Amino acid sequence: MNTDNMTVLAKRSKKAIYKDGDTVLKVFEETYSKADILNEALNQARIEETGLPVPKLLEVSKIDGKWAIRLEYIEGKTLTQLMEDHPEKIEEYLELFVDIQKEIFQKQAPLLNKIKDKFNRKISASKYDATTRYELHTRLDSMKDHKKICHGDFSPSNIIITPDGGHFILDWSHVTQGNAAADAARAYMLFCLKGKEKIGEMYLNIFCKKTDTAKQYVQRWMPIVAATQSVKGKEEEQAFLDRWVNVVDYE
Repeated sequence: MNTDNMTVLAKRSKKAIYKDGDTVLKVFEETYSKADILNEALNQARIEETGLPVPKLLEVSKIDGKWAIRLEYIEGKTLTQLMEDHPEKIEEYLELFVDIQKEIFQKQAPLLNKIKDKFNRKISASKYDATTRYELHTRLDSMKDHKKICHGDFSPSNIIITPDGGHFILDWSHVTQGNAAADAARAYMLFCLKGKEKIGEMYLNIFCKKTDTAKQYVQRWMPIVAATQSVKGKEEEQAFLDRWVNVVDYE
């Protein structure tokens, strides 16, 4: 089998996503970590077992010498597409977005990696100086330990709305268990990194209202999530992330 006759759905760094009949095939470059690929498949299986609306994991295999994960194909439009098609409904879509996030938080998957462990590793691997890293580690340590499922890449592009009005949640490669406010801070950051600060603010206000969470509490996570994002080494994001991380210096 090869991917020549398949429809390309998306191309990302070191991976490509294809539609193959009624399935989706995520094919990884040879340089991609085998452990990370298998961990992504395991995460998907664990989330599937919670009963959340997610595409079913069908197989992990090799195609043309490359590792691949096959998932069920879900027909529909992403929330991102719907927001672009109907800008007048953005607030309504953000309400739905937060409701879906709350649905995730109500589930538990005790075998998932813990968010604090992941964040501590990433802070240690960041380029920030020892003083800043110490401040970030200390701040992270002071945050409450929770066991909620945190998606880790919760953005409207990862929500599919089906023709019958149902929804499915995609891309569980970054999932952990931990504090919901950390996942909210990261979702807000993802809006900002795409130049959508206004929508990010709307999201954060709706999130805090619907979950009865103080906005200041979510904001305390922002230097932490910025430092963890910086490890990706995207030059175009660095100045923005540095501004968030450096809040630690004067708080």
